[in-house]
Amino acid sequence: MRTPEFPIFNSGEVILEYLDFMLRQYRLIDALWFLKIEEEFGRETAERINEEIWSEMGIRSAEEIKKRFGIGRGLKEFVRAFNLYPWSIIISHDIDVEDDRVIIRTPYCPPQESRKRQGLGEYKCKDMHMKELKNFAKIIDENLQVECKFAPPDDHPEDLWCEWEVKYRKE
Repeated sequence: MRTPEFPIFNSGEVILEYLDFMLRQYRLIDALWFLKIEEEFGRETAERINEEIWSEMGIRSAEEIKKRFGIGRGLKEFVRAFNLYPWSIIISHDIDVEDDRVIIRTPYCPPQESRKRQGLGEYKCKDMHMKELKNFAKIIDENLQVECKFAPPDDHPEDLWCEWEVKYRKE
């Protein structure tokens, strides 16, 4: 397969600026899509369809990241892969890596913050992200287990939207 040439990318600074632009477009497409489905068919339907899409994205993204970047198995490799996941870069999670588990916290969530500013209220993202993260983790290592500590619609601290734990499945 031939790789296209991009003469406009004449410096690392331009490439980084373009990556930032692309990630913003990725987020905007997701937001506008959700808002339109919500407007046309209601929030419940938008949330259900979002779950299906992000469940599939967890699989597809992990498979491609694993292949492109030579990701292995285990918690450290999960973190490596998760840090390459575009949505993870957009959200800027706080990730604590311990010997036997990984804690992922989301202090700032652009979609939820935007809804809050627009007076739309939080949407239920817990089930969507549970499916997404479980599928992502399973592709990296089928022995990884994902647990949600809290995420909307759960009550959560003012300065934290959600918290997840990834660890090895106990037999």
